[in-house]
Amino acid sequence: MDAIEERKVYRLVLTGGPCGGKTTGQSRLCTFFENLGWKVFRVPETATILLSGGIKFADLVAEEVYKFQENLLRTMIQIENTYFELGRTSNKNCLIICDRGFMDASAYISKEKWDRMMRSNNWNPVELRDNRYNQIIHMVSAANGAEQFYATEEHSCRSEGVTLARELDYKAASAWIGHPYFDVIDNSTDFENKVNRMIECVCQKLGIDIGDRLSITSRKVKFLVSGPMPPDTAFPAFQDFEVVHHYLQCAGPRVQARLRKRGQNGRWSYIHTIRRPQQHGQSIEVRTQLSHRDYLNMLTQQDDAHFTIYKKRRCFLVNNQYFQMDIYKDPSHPRCKGLILLETYTSLTGDKLKAILPKFLNIVKEVTGQPDYSMFNLSLREDWNNTKKFCYSLHGKNTCCHRTADSTTTNTNTTSTTTPTIATATATTDTGVDKADEAIGAATE
Repeated sequence: MDAIEERKVYRLVLTGGPCGGKTTGQSRLCTFFENLGWKVFRVPETATILLSGGIKFADLVAEEVYKFQENLLRTMIQIENTYFELGRTSNKNCLIICDRGFMDASAYISKEKWDRMMRSNNWNPVELRDNRYNQIIHMVSAANGAEQFYATEEHSCRSEGVTLARELDYKAASAWIGHPYFDVIDNSTDFENKVNRMIECVCQKLGIDIGDRLSITSRKVKFLVSGPMPPDTAFPAFQDFEVVHHYLQCAGPRVQARLRKRGQNGRWSYIHTIRRPQQHGQSIEVRTQLSHRDYLNMLTQQDDAHFTIYKKRRCFLVNNQYFQMDIYKDPSHPRCKGLILLETYTSLTGDKLKAILPKFLNIVKEVTGQPDYSMFNLSLREDWNNTKKFCYSLHGKNTCCHRTADSTTTNTNTTSTTTPTIATATATTDTGVDKADEAIGAATE
């Protein structure tokens, strides 16, 4: 009898200094593992929960600060234990992402008070540091190596200047020194690759083979697929998701905001994404996990110039390469009728890229970087030849302008025997997906 693979429960702490990318990183990591078929729990940051209730440190005397920190740790342990217990009873592999962990509190209290707190509560800091969590990842603050991107205005509980942020970053990292699996993700690359390095680091510790999908040389490639779809039996093991996108009203033409609802078996997750033009050579994209209530509230800002996009998203592995396949569904603009797009991330080109493509799909051509296949443009209600909203690039001088009449999208729902044309261009437009998610064939947008 074949051995049954042991189910995994992996407890990860995602910590870091102010403006280090924790929030976006957590969202991307969550989607990455969900698309692998894992169950993912996200333990909220205890300090944010308590501070959002009106507590101000400036109003507290020393003993009140001490008791607050002590109660924060008691609360954190109980909240984490709730998720850990759910992980143990899950029938799937389970990733539990803790937004900061026990030892982070030691960065905000003197050693004398910390030792007193440990003794009075019979807490063993070595046990809680080294054995409570499987891995610690520290996301270095933008204040240390990426100062031009450091900001506080988008975080209600953040007010640190650059100098203080650097100090807090060092203290937060130092608190975890000694953990057997402690990794620091610095700002030596752009933010996109910083997040990818973080995800790759988790996968390495878990022994998950991701090939070159998160390497710096890896690029996104997108292909147009022609129907009819092969039967499910033609596919390797896959995960299907229902995905709904809503574009939101924005203050300016060079900013894009959208909501994404993604579900499987009646369980939904919600993401809010804001995309801005390049700053210092990088695209700025902020992703935030939402509650169902917040999602419904933000839906009131829906942009009537765009259709709601409905898709079925299929994620699968072929030739050690993860793919996502988006099948557009009604109601939609006629240009989306029968549209099927296949995407992945790889460093391969030419014949080597052709060789890894799924042979059971009718792949018509590569459409990487073509604005006709941007989700933003596909969702526009107006005809492309008549609208001023068509987006050729989020970063160009003429971001939104009239589209030439001879540029048309070819969507076909008939069988094609066309040999796919493999382009070598690496340009990208607003595709509504991000690199880490596509790396496993299931983007978040």
